[in-house]
Parts: sequence; C-alpha cells; structure tokens
Amino acid sequence: MFSAEEAVGSQLLVHESGFTPEELNELLSFFESNEPVSSNSSSENSSRAIYSPDERKQRRKISNRESAKRSRWRKKRYLENLTNQVNKMNIENRRLKNRLHLVLNQCHVVWGENEQLRSESFALWAKLLDLYWTLAAMQCNHD
Repeated sequence: MFSAEEAVGSQLLVHESGFTPEELNELLSFFESNEPVSSNSSSENSSRAIYSPDERKQRRKISNRESAKRSRWRKKRYLENLTNQVNKMNIENRRLKNRLHLVLNQCHVVWGENEQLRSESFALWAKLLDLYWTLAAMQCNHD
C-alpha cells in the first residue's frame, strides 16, 4: 500500500501526531476515497465500518488509554529533560564556583604582593630621600 518514502513519512506522522498506524490508514483511505463527504453517511457500500454503541465505547476506551499512555510518556520525557537540565546546570554552577574560588585566591595573592611592593616602595623612597639629604649636606660642606 505504501512506498518506502510513504512508510517513513507515516512513521513520522504516527510519532508526531499521536495517531496509531491503523488510525492513519483509516484517515488516508477516507481521504483517498471518491465518496462525497457527508455527516450522515450510512450507505452500505461505504468503506467506513459502522460500530455498535458497545464497540464505539470499547474503541473509545482503548483510544483514551493510548492517549493517556502517550501523555504519560510525554510527561516522563519532559521531566527527564528537566532533570538533565538541572544536572547540567548544577555541574556548571559547581564549575563556576570553583573558578570563582581560584580567582579569589589569585586576587588575595596579588593583593598581598601589592602590599609588599607598596611597603618596599615606601622604604626605597625613604632611602632615596636620605641619600638626597646626604648629598645636599655634602655639597653644602664642599662649598
């Protein structure tokens, strides 16, 4: 009935639409038939089966079960996706916290080094000032 391309296309329709392959075949045969569409079509040569109320009820139950099963499956996939996202974000958060910790440690080290350099700078300025005073005193004594 179907070519290979149509079979792949119908599999995609089954997956995306939630219809069973039988329901899709029924819909396709309905659309392919040359009969006029009417809401009260009860002719005997119609390709659509006429179901008793009990059969319709049974088919509806089955359809509802399948729909509920699909819904539970979608919910399960959605929750799995959310769980995966949470896990990925927790890993990323942990990685960023570790990186922040390393940067803060480096900042602390650099701050300490800056303080040491500032202290050495003051000491060197003080020595330089003493040398200027000594040089100035020696020049005054020479003159």
